[in-house]
Amino acid sequence: MRFSFAFAWAFALLACEVAPAKPAVGAAQRRPAPALKIVESVYASGLAPGWSDFGWAPRDLDAGHPARVDFSALGGWIVAHPNLRGPFGGFAMRVRAPSDFGPFLEARVDSTHAEVFPRVQVGPTHAVEDKDGWAQVWIPMDQLNPNGSSFDRLILRAYRPVRPDRVELDTLGFTERPPQTTAAAHFDEAAFDVAMRADCMAPGHAISPAIYGIAFDPRLDETDTQQWALGATARRWGGNASSRYNWELGHAWNTANDWFFRNVNYTGLPNYSYANFFEDNAAHHLQTALTIPILGWVAKDTESASFPRAVFPSQRKWDPTQSEAGDGFSPDGKPLSAGAPSRTSAPTTPVTMGRWVSAIREQDAVHRTRSVQMYILDNEPMLWNSTHRDVHPDPVGYDELLERTLAYGSAVRKADPQGVIAGPAEWGWPAYFFSAIDTAAGFARKPDRRAHGNVPLLAWYLQQLKSHEDQTGERLLDVVDVHFYSQGKNLAIGAAGGTDPDTNARRLRGTRSLWDPSYVDESWIGEPIELIPRLRRLIQDSYPGRGISIGEYNFGAEQHITGGLALAEALGRFGQQGIDAAFYWTYPAQDSHAFWAFRAYRNFDGKGGHFLDESVPTSMAPGASLFASKDASGTHVVLVALNLDPRRALRAHIDLTTCGSVGQQRLFVDTADAPGLAPTSPGQVDKGALVTVLPPYSLTVMDLTLSKRGLH
Repeated sequence: MRFSFAFAWAFALLACEVAPAKPAVGAAQRRPAPALKIVESVYASGLAPGWSDFGWAPRDLDAGHPARVDFSALGGWIVAHPNLRGPFGGFAMRVRAPSDFGPFLEARVDSTHAEVFPRVQVGPTHAVEDKDGWAQVWIPMDQLNPNGSSFDRLILRAYRPVRPDRVELDTLGFTERPPQTTAAAHFDEAAFDVAMRADCMAPGHAISPAIYGIAFDPRLDETDTQQWALGATARRWGGNASSRYNWELGHAWNTANDWFFRNVNYTGLPNYSYANFFEDNAAHHLQTALTIPILGWVAKDTESASFPRAVFPSQRKWDPTQSEAGDGFSPDGKPLSAGAPSRTSAPTTPVTMGRWVSAIREQDAVHRTRSVQMYILDNEPMLWNSTHRDVHPDPVGYDELLERTLAYGSAVRKADPQGVIAGPAEWGWPAYFFSAIDTAAGFARKPDRRAHGNVPLLAWYLQQLKSHEDQTGERLLDVVDVHFYSQGKNLAIGAAGGTDPDTNARRLRGTRSLWDPSYVDESWIGEPIELIPRLRRLIQDSYPGRGISIGEYNFGAEQHITGGLALAEALGRFGQQGIDAAFYWTYPAQDSHAFWAFRAYRNFDGKGGHFLDESVPTSMAPGASLFASKDASGTHVVLVALNLDPRRALRAHIDLTTCGSVGQQRLFVDTADAPGLAPTSPGQVDKGALVTVLPPYSLTVMDLTLSKRGLH
């Protein structure tokens, strides 16, 4: 169970009807918390303006009195406000029910659209006893509305049978976001002590700025300012549409199987080209990672479709915005053969792509700058026979991947001898080991891998590129780039993904697949991934000296605290593990928990405060993570601490004796109750340790100035 950050209410049953019930176990262990301001009243001795009674159980709504509702027969009450505007921090009400009812009530927000909102059972974590048999109830919005969607009604109902005795309800309303300045005070008495350490004397390493990268998606509106508010350091031009971007036309993409295999000039970005992308990045001080198409086909215009109605009149679905474009499947779900790629696409060659890089560098020479910090050789080639099956229906094998890398990589290298080239931008676990030919035939048979000495795909790929460099002196790969998405049940990307307790726990544990050799991935993979250490060993064995980039990653549930904690964990690990680049897909939604997790490293105070340039080794505690950084002088340290436990607060004793004596400190916290990095109380300094309370499911940034340097 999760305690509300702002209320930290005690364990209690709903109050009795006549005499106050005996306090539940633990009730005396919590301090009373201040009430939050109701910013949208629903019912206060009468319905508030704008709210309407929608039924359905027997009820009395007499002006000047509490509402009295009969919740028998699993009854309920609906009230609605068609123009409701948030955001809110939670929902509050006062309840008085017969003493033998016990917990019985559930709350839910709802709307007329298709989204299903959680049903929240009012229990000990939501209620605290008040006088005269009343109970105060507060439910945080991350439980009622984890995705931050719009809603226009409130539903209260019984989730188990009760007698027809009337239950009194009053002072219903949606509250402001909880103040987050007193987290330690609310959780201090019940906190569980843990020991952690930042070791400023141990060898550290520089943190690559490019690990704080995001992605550009031409389907999104480039005027969206939230991507700039993150404080990101780099932006990747990539994704499926980039594989068929026509740089010579400047604004022609193909949506592939993401959206009806159409050529488009994305309506949100009329005539937007790579040059505009460079300008936007430069204006916001972001590095650029540019995907170079090596598929062999690019969009020939901005109108054509691979499966037009005129040629394929019977298809499963049609584009609702362009009814002539079909999805490429027959009504019974069988894929259709697209025919000639020239219906939508024009052939392209390494020479064409070499001219593109040359054109970029010529403009760079005029402006005395460098527009592209990394060239990426296409996007997820082992999925081309699915994603781009209209022009590349055959699965990619070992040899084709190498041949295209050699040809296009050489063209890029000749056009930009000092450029950084990354690849193969593979999509996930199977593609690290097998080709698309192996996937189509079955991994047990793996004919393509067997034909290449039974060497896993990435290892073979790197070995061949090393051999090419040894023989010719031409280096065609500087960075090994792969994608990573958690594969477990109910996990997704962006705002999607489950937020039930099991999924939340697996989402957080799943980040361990990035770095932990002992963690067995809890998905169909079923074995340790340990991606970054695995890549590092692979590079050392096959092609020493290459860097590592995680070209795409996302943990979903951006609006939920676990989506933010997973992202914060990954960013901390990227710096700790010393990789070269990472690019979130695409960028977290404004004011989501994931948004603030990113800001924890890049702009935690709204004034440019950020995680520093050198990673400091740390020791952590079960259920918690600690990431540390320092500046070159060693007198400035920034820590990011995560409490991954949904139920209990942790009193962290962070040993900083090797760093120096803590002088000034600023602490900021993001908790489950409401997204944001709000200032919180400074920690105590005790024998060289900074002692601070980490609320359940929370992220805390500690910005510390050391009054004297430690030994470095």
